[in-house]
Amino acid sequence: MAETTRHPESRYGNRPTMKDVAARAGVGLKTVSRVVNSEPGVTPDTERRVQEAIDALGFRRNDSARVLRKGRTASIGLVLEDLADPFYGPLSRAVEEVARAHGALLINGSSAEDPDREQELVLALCARRVDGLIVIPAGDDHRYLEPEMKAGIATVFVDRPAGRVDADMVLSDSFGGAREGVAHLVAHGHRRIGFVGDQPRIHTATERLRGYHAALTEAGIEVQDSWVSLGPTDPDRVRAAVETMLSGPEPVTALFSGNNRVTVTAVRVLAECDRRIALVGFDDIELADLLGITVISQDAAAVGRTAAEHLFRRLDGAGHPPARVELPTRLIPRGSGELPPA
Repeated sequence: MAETTRHPESRYGNRPTMKDVAARAGVGLKTVSRVVNSEPGVTPDTERRVQEAIDALGFRRNDSARVLRKGRTASIGLVLEDLADPFYGPLSRAVEEVARAHGALLINGSSAEDPDREQELVLALCARRVDGLIVIPAGDDHRYLEPEMKAGIATVFVDRPAGRVDADMVLSDSFGGAREGVAHLVAHGHRRIGFVGDQPRIHTATERLRGYHAALTEAGIEVQDSWVSLGPTDPDRVRAAVETMLSGPEPVTALFSGNNRVTVTAVRVLAECDRRIALVGFDDIELADLLGITVISQDAAAVGRTAAEHLFRRLDGAGHPPARVELPTRLIPRGSGELPPA
């Protein structure tokens, strides 16, 4: 007797179809289509049988044909710098809430601060026919997006301006926030204030450095080169920069940190220091209220919500020129920024 070889059933590629639902429910394909798409013309009893068949088979509607008919996918893409950065959590959540209110799905990814990866990710989202994009730029040349934007993909840039294209953008006031934070340290008697920030090619880093210079210039303080350090925000680099500023015959008496990651490392270094150094950080951080860290807070949720609302207005046909929205920051004094010079 010949052996019959049984092939295991594949876990993939065997999703139930509307034909399967129709066969199980004993109805026509058009009836299933009406139930799935919530169209009239089906009796309650027939609808119940179809729904029972859908539930039993685990059927899910395939929206591909609907997308081709309507030209809209009801999805938007969000390209972040780093999904692990605490700033982007509330921003992403706010974008998702607006998207859900408009019946749209949010797809997000991280550029890891790499312009090439940003472009690859953005174009991959475009190839998947998202209706719109919200982008935190890693690069400074976004002309690669011009064909997509002309084809109707609405695009809003967030946190940093677009490079070499005209598009909506939503920013926080990095210059004004840094200026206020450094002026706060000056008002508490500091004349030697260090600045540790992100890489100089990043818009927010240069804007915060500009605010730092403006506050000291207005106070009649000449900035020393040794007080400023820009570069990657990895802990080793930041630690070395802070320790250098705190050493020598005329160390700084206060620090202004350019973002949340710099602040975390600065707090660790200052905890090991044998004297009290004032600190103001740009961006709030977890437990800053308990640790007594004075910060310049930007409302990440408001940034995300504003960007998403602009995007959906574009998708609804708004034709006004590209808008630049700059949201204010807020100084939150908690103790570390109010210490006098040692």
